[in-house]
Amino acid sequence: MPNDQKPMPLEGVRVLELGSLIAGPYASALLAQFGAEVIKIESPKDGDPLRKWRKLHEGTSLWWYTQSRNKKSVTLDLKRDEAREIVRRLAGKVDIVIENFRPGTLEKWGLGWEDLRAVNPKLVMVRISGYGQSGPYRGRPGFAAIAECMGGLRHVTGFPDRPPVRAGVSLGDTLASLYGTIGALVAMHHLRENGGEGQFIDVALYEAVFAVMESLVPEYAAFGHVRERTGSSLPGISPSNTYLCGDGRFVVVAGNGDAIFKRLMNAIERRDLADDPELARNDGRVKNNDALDAAISAWTAKHKLEEVLSILEQADVPVGRVYTVADIAEDPHYKAREMVERHDLPDGQPIDLPGIVPKLSETPGQTRWVGPQLGAHTEEVLASIGIGADEIGRLREIGVV
Repeated sequence: MPNDQKPMPLEGVRVLELGSLIAGPYASALLAQFGAEVIKIESPKDGDPLRKWRKLHEGTSLWWYTQSRNKKSVTLDLKRDEAREIVRRLAGKVDIVIENFRPGTLEKWGLGWEDLRAVNPKLVMVRISGYGQSGPYRGRPGFAAIAECMGGLRHVTGFPDRPPVRAGVSLGDTLASLYGTIGALVAMHHLRENGGEGQFIDVALYEAVFAVMESLVPEYAAFGHVRERTGSSLPGISPSNTYLCGDGRFVVVAGNGDAIFKRLMNAIERRDLADDPELARNDGRVKNNDALDAAISAWTAKHKLEEVLSILEQADVPVGRVYTVADIAEDPHYKAREMVERHDLPDGQPIDLPGIVPKLSETPGQTRWVGPQLGAHTEEVLASIGIGADEIGRLREIGVV
């Protein structure tokens, strides 16, 4: 559990979040979970569209409460000159700005990198967009779905006889968020420890996807090999696949280490395969992958899922059920690791949120509050830069806040 007597690791770091939905806001969410003060700018009328995405409780998205925990919501209409001037003043008082507008939008508003660096030379600015701040595609609208296509992920995801599929979550956005967060922390270290200057971090969604595509490029460069969809199997590594059990449930078995493979074959009573010298190394198993999959499938089909798990776990073979969220909610390991947190929504309704990753031994992250109501911190944050109650009232009357 968090030690409330110790400062959180990013305490004292101030972050200004401009943008909406996932890629930029998720990056600042990671910083907020470890103690950074994150000031989120939202439209006074409707706020971040994420507030209305997927399942709603009393009109507000449960996703919003998760992703925006620990953030401060400030309402400003960035299409108004006075609002943009407030953003410039805030930028002069923060360490990091995170934004995910289409390139050129902030420049049009006088809030681009050069504008903000002029008021804060030590600023670190994370800029997340579909295609990056330069290049012939920079002006195109960018979404995770398109980035996953351009980055190479969609082409290799799914079964070879069917159209490419998506992973089920917006990986392009969250991968870009992770790279943006890493970039911000690296730039801050350089600034503080090496006497460096402020700088901006240019993260493209498609590049974040492309960066995790393993050996895709060198295999093409060396052999002209174009990796294709292979369904649930792991290409070039054998055996590793998803298998149907006798009770109609699925299990993933990864028997692709040399010693693991031998234990797996003995566990399924195929000692002939365990002792076959041709199968002792991965390259030999890859050549015989279909036969190995057939042998494992024939065995799992005779057993219920729980039996498969028990037998293979005793044999020290990596094996796992395909978890649903219902499985996650009841799993003892998730509970022991505090990976499901219980909190209350504003109306007192209890809600479970995902636990915080990674886990720091001395200064772990924590959820201090769930995603805030729209504009809940406007007066507090504006007062911190010298804007009094009367002025806030005037700005509210004319629609600036």
